[in-house]
Amino acid sequence: MRGRRWGDVSLAVVLLVAAGAADAATRQDGRAAGRFGCESSVPYVSGAGGYAVYRVPAVVRTRAGTLLAFAEGRVHGAGDSGAVDIVLRRSTDGGCSWGPLRVVTAGHGDTRGNPAPVVDPHSGDVVLMSTGNAGAVTESMVLRGRVDAARGRRVFVQRSADDGRGFSAPRDITSSVRRDGWRWYATGPGHAIALTHGRYAGRLVVPANHSAAPPPGSADTGREPRWYGAHALLSDDGGHSWRVGYVDAEYEGAVDANESTAAELPDGVILFSARDQHGTAPGNRADSRSGDGGGTLDRRYAPQPSLDAVPIVQGSLLTVEDVAPRPHGLLLFSAPSVPTARASAALWTSTDGGHTFAPAVTLSRRPAAYSDLVRVDARTIGVLYETGARTPYETVVFRRVPLAALTPAAP
Repeated sequence: MRGRRWGDVSLAVVLLVAAGAADAATRQDGRAAGRFGCESSVPYVSGAGGYAVYRVPAVVRTRAGTLLAFAEGRVHGAGDSGAVDIVLRRSTDGGCSWGPLRVVTAGHGDTRGNPAPVVDPHSGDVVLMSTGNAGAVTESMVLRGRVDAARGRRVFVQRSADDGRGFSAPRDITSSVRRDGWRWYATGPGHAIALTHGRYAGRLVVPANHSAAPPPGSADTGREPRWYGAHALLSDDGGHSWRVGYVDAEYEGAVDANESTAAELPDGVILFSARDQHGTAPGNRADSRSGDGGGTLDRRYAPQPSLDAVPIVQGSLLTVEDVAPRPHGLLLFSAPSVPTARASAALWTSTDGGHTFAPAVTLSRRPAAYSDLVRVDARTIGVLYETGARTPYETVVFRRVPLAALTPAAP
């Protein structure tokens, strides 16, 4: 893709960080790289800390300015099923160094993942949504309806009132947010959002996805991508109670909305962007909008042509309101930038509220997959993303990008 190129995080640097991941690289003393002067760090290295692979990153900035980097700690390998915990590392120096690894959601041999954190604007608490299932259960089994409800996909919420140092035990809220006939279910992954504009200010919105069961008499098994759909989870009391908001339930196969992300625009409209899982429409990204706080969609999901360089993969949205003129502000999107491969992590920008995006920065030409965006400070955004020398799943890197590199030049 075109745009500014930033140097690759070299394999030698990655290995050096990996060697010191248990000590020097984990110290959180605020002195790293000249006080927030670093460009990148590596909070997760596969094979270190008791996990074979770290995947599915999510990151938020707390009210105190601490960065919380979540990931799935996969015990035995890169596969989505089996023994998986949600783990966390904290940074108080803008992502230059990270504190010790902590288990936030222990699977105890089962699968716990799809972290979707958000900071409640009223209490300042960190609210963490996640999903899981029994360790022996696979996605294929769930999609085919071969799993009972107790062992299938469940939805959990946790919270932290101490800046991410500790979290409450997972609370199962599946009965409040799962509709009859749904099989697969996943929150996020990636950060959720707290609305700040208009009548819905304070509402927490978690992008999510599901699959539906084929109707009786259908020849489909449920594994067909057409049965995927996106939806949102909403809370108006700081994450204590939850309900289902909009539901994408067309299932026609043109756009198969899967993993989704969201951003609130300065006018209060929410933009939802979803992975299109083998839909027949052009491209691999689709989007929609909600003018009522995620309760309904203004239109069906439709392809986003200006993101046609993105492969079939999760992506992340982030609104930065104070660096570009209203009414739209600056909207960022992160994902790999090779249509046929998970490679070349990149950022796109939009100044028209997400109607069009333009290539901005290529972070690396290496293999890359899932990512999440966060505002680090007034001058910096951060990208937490999967990458490696041979596969995308060797490390999770945190890259600091100056907003000056992304802000459109003044006319």
